[in-house]
Amino acid sequence: MLNLKEEIARRENKVVYRDGDKKIKLFVENYKKSNILNEALNQAKVEEATDLNIPKLLEVSLIGKRWALVYEYIDGMTLSELMEKYPEREDEYLELFVNIQLEVLSYEAPLLNRIKDKFKTKLTEAQNIDENTRYELLQRLEGMKNHKKLCHGDFVPSNIIISGDGKHYIIDWAHVTQGNASADVARTFLLFSMNGKDKLAGKYLDLFSSKSGIAKSNILRWVPIVAATQKTKGREEEQEFLNKWIDVVDFQ
Repeated sequence: MLNLKEEIARRENKVVYRDGDKKIKLFVENYKKSNILNEALNQAKVEEATDLNIPKLLEVSLIGKRWALVYEYIDGMTLSELMEKYPEREDEYLELFVNIQLEVLSYEAPLLNRIKDKFKTKLTEAQNIDENTRYELLQRLEGMKNHKKLCHGDFVPSNIIISGDGKHYIIDWAHVTQGNASADVARTFLLFSMNGKDKLAGKYLDLFSSKSGIAKSNILRWVPIVAATQKTKGREEEQEFLNKWIDVVDFQ
């Protein structure tokens, strides 16, 4: 029996618990079974294709009428928490963050869905993007280069745990795909900006470009596409911000 007494986090569609050496993600009732199984499958594909430090998936369970995913519990602090606690070390933590992302992007996982296919489906089915913008964004997406890099899909400091011995672990692989590294970096940049961290977003973009050799212009060309896919989630509080980024003018 899983113990659900120690709550450690609460999100839009799930509550996270600790049960000894296990972490339990308990999803809301009526959360799609296909989404649960897809997240579990994606995690398994990454585990099998890489030797990255990832808390292992242990179990897929049904607790009452709610689905749960059970992982190894990693004791430590997230990079986000460390950045808040030690702001004077922000640059050090940011460099570690970029180094970990470059490590992830160095892998390939050929069984994963392609990021361009995922974005194309989201844009095609979007109900809150006008037709002209949709057409321009789909044209831009079609012209992007096809790569096979491992793209986390939600690479932010809160998804990196640093354990007591200094080892890093990458969590939350629900949105992982394979594709162009610039697309994944554009999403990280956008998420920093969306959370009001414009200065950090700029520092991150500069550092990643410098370390990877990827031109900032190549990354920024993805931002309107990524913003549009985020807009399809329909979160009212994000719409105004995202609309400012959905611009088909080429970034220089």
